[in-house]
Amino acid sequence: MTRVRTLDEALRACSVHSGKLVGSLDPRRLALAEALRRLLALWAAQERTAPPVTATGILRRTKAAASGASGSGALGNDVLDALLAVGDKALACGYDDELRLAELITETILAQRRNSRAGRRLHGRVLEALGRPEDAADAYERYLGLTEEDGFGVRARVDGIHAATRARAELLTLLEATAPGSDRFSDGPATDVWADGLAVHTVGDHDGARARLVGALRAMDRQGAPEGEVLEALAQYLDLAAAERPRPTADLTQALARYADIRRNRMRGPVPDPLFGGVKWLSLGEFRNRIAGKSVCLIANSGSIAESSLGSEIDAYDLVVRFNSYRIDPVHTGRRTDIHVTIHKHAYNWEQPVDTRLVFGGNSPDWKYSVRNKLVPGAQSCVNDESLRWPVRALGGTSTDHLTGIPTSGFNMLWLLDFLDVSPTLDLIGFDFYESGAYRLPEAMKLAITNVHAYGSEKAWVMERAQSVSDLRISLR
Repeated sequence: MTRVRTLDEALRACSVHSGKLVGSLDPRRLALAEALRRLLALWAAQERTAPPVTATGILRRTKAAASGASGSGALGNDVLDALLAVGDKALACGYDDELRLAELITETILAQRRNSRAGRRLHGRVLEALGRPEDAADAYERYLGLTEEDGFGVRARVDGIHAATRARAELLTLLEATAPGSDRFSDGPATDVWADGLAVHTVGDHDGARARLVGALRAMDRQGAPEGEVLEALAQYLDLAAAERPRPTADLTQALARYADIRRNRMRGPVPDPLFGGVKWLSLGEFRNRIAGKSVCLIANSGSIAESSLGSEIDAYDLVVRFNSYRIDPVHTGRRTDIHVTIHKHAYNWEQPVDTRLVFGGNSPDWKYSVRNKLVPGAQSCVNDESLRWPVRALGGTSTDHLTGIPTSGFNMLWLLDFLDVSPTLDLIGFDFYESGAYRLPEAMKLAITNVHAYGSEKAWVMERAQSVSDLRISLR
């Protein structure tokens, strides 16, 4: 159950923790220190401009304190965002002190904003990091109940938690069946029983060790030990069991399979094979052949597209390309999506049926993980292989000296189409480089127009190659 925290309590904790980070050389803690600095500076500025405290205000504060909240309106959007940033950076540190700070922050946010989607999701992530997967699943379920779009793949995490929990229960039951007398040791202090079991194993009493170690595992499970500790102990037990036998028995093989189920489901959730149904991997050459000779339009997620009235013209192109968290309004954006281009980090629109889905990403392991876990079976006919993972950098060899910042999904796709040079028509519609703001799925509208991208450099590249330019259309062919 989430504890009720006051905003003042959280801010005091943030102030104290900020002092602990002075002199740290850990880059993660330096990032946390900067987030704390911004939060505390923002709060100090708001306190200086706050209206004078009246008797009514004092009475309201007293009632709020008694109920465990800081009062209606105490947590404004700016402070909420700053608290979320601190919680995210604290979580990234991974140390016990920072995890406790992140937990306190999420409890504060949810005391003030029970229906904060970002707060619920952060709370789930913190509980996972603390080794409390069942509580995390509950927090994630609350998050999913507040949103229509699961752009972060939370449902898969919840399903993975439940599947791993079932596999863990099955594994413990199996181990109990192979360790007679283990129930005699399942009520004692788990740490002491575990140490005793290791000592007994060292002197060669494998049956006695097995009973004690399995009893300790069951005690850890019943006492709610952090998930990481239980999994580490399970791994150590299975290693010892495997070392006792020159060839694995059927029981050991089954136990290892259950342990693998736990780890796999905790990593990615029980998703079906994304290539089920005949999905084809596209290499650079194969993608070239699919688009050759066809007119192509790229539709931006900018505010200007929302009032373009170009829907029918967009649908008249041979291929319509959309990006990331695109939003459909047939009158203005058109109906069709033939190619969905997305960065691997989010999962917006991955369930929407398209012919081709191109998933971009700068880091190969992260890209592979996302493709394996986020592709929805049956939602695409083709998906790119690693030859098309990061076109601007990998194919073009364009360094940050020539193009500063991280290339956007739109620029990666545009650069690829220009590089292949097989499209008689190549038009960009609504590309004002976010000068008119964003037009995305409602769930994605809160995503910042990040400054890691070099919109100015990308715009200059486009304009140097433009054949014609109108209010909403830039033609490169």
